[in-house]
Amino acid sequence: MVLDASLIFWILVSAAGILFAIGMIKKSWKAFLWCGLTIFLPAIYFFGAENWFMLLGLVPLIPFGFAFIIAKNRITD
Repeated sequence: MVLDASLIFWILVSAAGILFAIGMIKKSWKAFLWCGLTIFLPAIYFFGAENWFMLLGLVPLIPFGFAFIIAKNRITD
């Protein structure tokens, strides 16, 4: 079985959604970090667009920001 690009794309997007939900439920900075990493490759695809879809390339900043905030709060506690 050959994995085509669209299947890999949707697997990464689905994994990022699941990791984001886990991060929100458990308040886990590691889950948010992995979420940002898994959504990074699909976001690169959109970042190369010529229209407003290019803004979807900034989506990984959301979980990375949550990971930073949670990790920072855990260090100061």
